[in-house]
Amino acid sequence: MVKRFLLLLPLFSAILLLAFTVTESEAYSKTVPFQEYKPEKLTHLHFYFHDVITGDKPTAIKVAPGTNSSDVKFGVIMIADDPLTEGPDPNSKEVGRAQGMYASTAMNTISFTMVFNLVFTEGEFKGSTLSLYGRNAIIELKVRETSIIGGTGAFRFARGYAQAKTNKLDGLNAVVEYNVFVWH
Repeated sequence: MVKRFLLLLPLFSAILLLAFTVTESEAYSKTVPFQEYKPEKLTHLHFYFHDVITGDKPTAIKVAPGTNSSDVKFGVIMIADDPLTEGPDPNSKEVGRAQGMYASTAMNTISFTMVFNLVFTEGEFKGSTLSLYGRNAIIELKVRETSIIGGTGAFRFARGYAQAKTNKLDGLNAVVEYNVFVWH
């Protein structure tokens, strides 16, 4: 009888532990009461994005070659850590980095799907980020628009849009002017 009890003791212990765990665990989700009304503000950011593919110090590299049969290099994927500066000159003050990727996602034209975190390293928004996502049809449109779909720090719950306009094209290297309008 004692042997049988000793054999069943781990089973009883497991059941007891499970019952305690179930009663003490947190719910999967809960609604948090609204603490305080914070009016949103609209912020306009203006900077230049420097995408350097060639030369000694590239800021973007190809990680997938795409198809060889396409004139527009369909399927090419680039990973980037591009500087964001106050002016179009690459030596102007750096205010952040555009870290992410872009991929050639159109078969008949040059158009990229952009997925970037805009990481601010200077000024009022230092330490905050914006998440940019969208289509960038660089040949079709003079001014392209992508979505701001979120952010961190000062930009928590951010939403808005970014307008991109090519400022300078030197071979494969580009300087792109950005005007970003964000609610946060």
